[in-house]
Amino acid sequence: MVARVWTVAFQGLEARAVDVQVQLSGGLPHFTVVGLGDKAVAESRERVRGAFAAIGLALPPKRITVNLAPADLPKEGSHYDLPIALGLLVALGALPADEIAGYTALGELGLDGGIAPVAGVLCAALAAAEAGRGVICPAACGGEAAWANGADIVAAPDLLSLVNHFKGTQVLSRPEPRMTEAHAAHADLRDIKGQETAKRALEIAAAGNHNLLFIGPPGAGKSMLAQRLPGLLPPLDPAEALEVSMIASLAGELEGGRLIRQRPFRAPHHSASMAALVGGGQRAKPGEASLAHLGVLFLDELPEFQRPVLDSLRQPLETGKVVVARANAHVAYPSRIQLVAAMNPCRCGHLADAAQACSRAPRCAADYQARISGPLYDRIDLQVDVPAVAASDLSLPPPAEGSTEVAARVAAARALQTARYAGTGLRTNAEADGELLERIAAPDATGRALLTEAAGALKLTARGYHRVLRTARTIADLAGAQSVRRADIAEALSYRRLALRG
Repeated sequence: MVARVWTVAFQGLEARAVDVQVQLSGGLPHFTVVGLGDKAVAESRERVRGAFAAIGLALPPKRITVNLAPADLPKEGSHYDLPIALGLLVALGALPADEIAGYTALGELGLDGGIAPVAGVLCAALAAAEAGRGVICPAACGGEAAWANGADIVAAPDLLSLVNHFKGTQVLSRPEPRMTEAHAAHADLRDIKGQETAKRALEIAAAGNHNLLFIGPPGAGKSMLAQRLPGLLPPLDPAEALEVSMIASLAGELEGGRLIRQRPFRAPHHSASMAALVGGGQRAKPGEASLAHLGVLFLDELPEFQRPVLDSLRQPLETGKVVVARANAHVAYPSRIQLVAAMNPCRCGHLADAAQACSRAPRCAADYQARISGPLYDRIDLQVDVPAVAASDLSLPPPAEGSTEVAARVAAARALQTARYAGTGLRTNAEADGELLERIAAPDATGRALLTEAAGALKLTARGYHRVLRTARTIADLAGAQSVRRADIAEALSYRRLALRG
């Protein structure tokens, strides 16, 4: 007899079905797991053995063979512990085979018989529901599994309670879907004095999901401005929340199995590796660029990142996805991010102040700024100088307008874009392209003349030309204008710098 239990193997966000086949046969006692598993899968034998001992069971003195089919699909992670244990229980006659066959199981076993949380339960639950199966998962992950509508969810704290549930002596109740609690109020724009141009650029970036770069001396408020962007962005809608939470689930970052309600804001340190930023590694896990999907990726001290690491962002910024290719895996993760970056004009940061600039200026600025490649720079819609804050500005009272007022304008502009792109699969102006962009952002005659003249004078690339159009469309949306005017084009062009400079 061969006992069978379903589980999953993850390839990107896809949860592929895996048939766990357990066979007890005669011969010398031996426990073998086959099917292209990694080290964690091979070690499941000892965890299963320990969990069985904790609930008063012993493995039979027979040859135990566990096959994870299909055998040519790589299996990674500790979530195979629970399906292997359930297959053994079915083979021993301790659990009914017909009931277990209708579930997808995943979970890590402890030596005390407890079932520890694992990554990817949300993705697995959605795939199981689509296949018409229920889900058996750790109790800590029940909140995320419960979002799979129509699926029977069994969330057990330990192996013994799971056995009792299927025997009918201790019925486990279905877990309730969980969402994160509302976070404390975001930092307010009212805290920042002066920097009106930078605040305006931040509003435009929030309204159209545009990439943004702040350039200025230390202490000018670049990081403070970026940290206030989440307070201007609209909350995730239900479909977006599910997308973001699936990535977080796969990375094991869902707190308490709760779905994420607010847009991600990821700020990796400049020592981050390429695998950390765009994904990869031995298991091809999602990186910061995917964990920031539908949110903000903030890169402070931009030139301090390794140049190959920065250039690895060029594809996701253009296509909205990251493709990780390995010898044994080829996976894609969504990465529709808003890149916000900050940098000093040179290493010392005081290029524009002759009294404080280093003796190597302006050569040090050229060397420092050259760490950012032209193609990456061209993908940034708004490039804003943030000058040092004067002492007279710091003594002024707080500005009358804060994040609440700006967020209201951003929400109104986003509502216009939602209506404009209904049925197209697009969300914001930053995603518009081709004929659609030419139609929705076509400027009036004077605006077209200005853009054509400026494109030649500034030597704009085709990408830069279209990014100016997208930015101008957002500026018009903030003003509630139906068409793009000359003034909108002029303001959008003002955020395209001729070159990095102090």
